[in-house]
Amino acid sequence: MTVRLPLEGVRVVDLCVVWAGTFATLLLADLGAEVIKVENPFVLPPMTRGALAHPSKEYAAALPPAAGGYPNNDPGARPWNVHPTFVSLYRNKKSFTVDWRRPEGMEVLGKLIAKSDAVVENNATETLERLGVTYEWLRQWRDDIVMIRMAAYGSSGPYAQARALGVHLESVMGHTLIRGYDDLDPTTSTPIFSGDYLAGAQSALAVMMALWHRDRTGEGQLIEMAQAENASAMLAQGFMDYALNGREPERIGNRSIYGFCPSGVFPCRGGDVALVEDRWVSICVTSDDEWHGLVVAMGSPEWATAASLASQTGRRAQEAEIEAAIGAWTKGWDDYDLFHHLQAHGVPAAPILDGTRAFDDPHVQARGVYQPMTPFDQIGTYRFVTPFLRFPATPLTVHQPPVAMGEHNDYVYRELLDYSEAEYQGFKDRGHVSMDFDASIA
Repeated sequence: MTVRLPLEGVRVVDLCVVWAGTFATLLLADLGAEVIKVENPFVLPPMTRGALAHPSKEYAAALPPAAGGYPNNDPGARPWNVHPTFVSLYRNKKSFTVDWRRPEGMEVLGKLIAKSDAVVENNATETLERLGVTYEWLRQWRDDIVMIRMAAYGSSGPYAQARALGVHLESVMGHTLIRGYDDLDPTTSTPIFSGDYLAGAQSALAVMMALWHRDRTGEGQLIEMAQAENASAMLAQGFMDYALNGREPERIGNRSIYGFCPSGVFPCRGGDVALVEDRWVSICVTSDDEWHGLVVAMGSPEWATAASLASQTGRRAQEAEIEAAIGAWTKGWDDYDLFHHLQAHGVPAAPILDGTRAFDDPHVQARGVYQPMTPFDQIGTYRFVTPFLRFPATPLTVHQPPVAMGEHNDYVYRELLDYSEAEYQGFKDRGHVSMDFDASIA
């Protein structure tokens, strides 16, 4: 029996850039929607398919891995198809090209809208308006279209024109003020881009709710989801503590916001010193029974058997001393050996893995987090992330490797939009149809 995915039959037009919007359409694609990425061979979207269309090996090597981590450290002939940001967000999607800055390109886009259910975009405020792509214009092609806009700070107000990534959202909303170690200032906080993922998840949900509403009422919707406003959910505990108790949240490092003690990340025996391979284990004791298990796992040292440490309250009063003592013990262990040793004693613990070690972790492999795939350009087979959602009745998988630019031009122009061969050739001759960026793009 053929299993239908939850969003099978839904078509989504992806006008997104960088991360937040593309994560929203990734979730929709994983759930079975046909997501079509609209790309312009005359415009390189910043940070989406790479900083440059043709970076040199030297330039790519100077970039951080998230921006320059090309396969075998070689950008290759079509770097935009293997850029690390792009390949992590464009599985299960289709791509076609059109220069929609030109009237004939706008007509192609309009015909695609007419056969689609939703449009997702996260460009800076007024970007699409300047191109003529407004909600009103979309409705001329399909009256019940669903559109979601994900500008960083909304379409009005003093920050409306501000450009932002997730790291900027975190700073503006105050996340960096309460994330980090208590002896360091906010400038030392590592960017984590959590606002992007939150915005993407909420926007995917909003699209599904709007489609549910349309199925019952026949009405489309324009949804605005200001990413900064959405990112405030990361600070819910701080807002509530201040509103109810008058306390301003402070940076607590890896300690528990719920008062569990000990809770933190502790050093283990290191790996290759030349590669600066630190090793760490995360331990979070959530009950007095788990504390007893930790004491036994450590060999019941005298300091840990003190009656004052038998309760969470007592341990909280000596948190710094406990952390120092545990760290002195853990640093002699291999992280995996310690992980298994602690769990055998009922203590929640796990090794902290960098990306190079996660691939071969037995639990990661058992969960099917990565799947071998061969991209369109035949550059080799690599392991890519799979959908993180797990539905037993409708299993989600990877049916399309990270899509190459223009990989589905034939499908969109010929099959979906039903252009004749002569018309299709005309679009090719005028540069709309391509799998490469124009020679004018650096």
